[in-house]
Formats: sequence, C-alpha cells, structure tokens
Amino acid sequence: MIGENLLTDMAANQDTRTPTPSPCINICRMHEASGLCEGCLRTIDEIASWSTFDDAAKRAVWAAIEMRHAEWLDKRFESHETSHEEPQARTQGEEQ
Repeated sequence: MIGENLLTDMAANQDTRTPTPSPCINICRMHEASGLCEGCLRTIDEIASWSTFDDAAKRAVWAAIEMRHAEWLDKRFESHETSHEEPQARTQGEEQ
C-alpha cells in the first residue's frame, strides 16, 4: 500500500500553479471487495478519467485517497489489536 507520509506530503505540496501528479505507483491491481486499486486506492472510474480531470477534480481524488488510506489504517490496526487480545474463557462443555 501507499506509504502513510507519501499521501500527506504529495497532497500538501500541491498548489494551483503546478500540475497535480498522478497517484499511480505502478501496482495496478483492483481489489475485488473494495473496488479500489491496491496501489493507488483509486476507483476504476477515477483511474479511467484521470487524464480528463481538471486540477480541482484531481485534488479531490487525492483527498479521497487520503481518507481511504486513513480508513484502511484504522481497520488494519483495529484487526491487529483484536488479534492480540486474550482468548475468551471457554464455557463448560465447550471443546478444547
């Protein structure tokens, strides 16, 4: 996945005088469940339309990518935390 600081740095360095760069990192696989590219976290429509977007639309896609990345991190750390919790006590009669 995209590095946490890379998304923030690229979005922060954007202004209206420089063209908005593509978020593509050449890891082009669509994740079936989410519908997002595993490399850049864009939808197929965002990828297909990128070259026709004006800078405002491209910046909006970058903002959406940042939100998706934050959500992905939250889910990742939530699942990591729950996997390290103490196992629940077994009830009487439960198989061991």
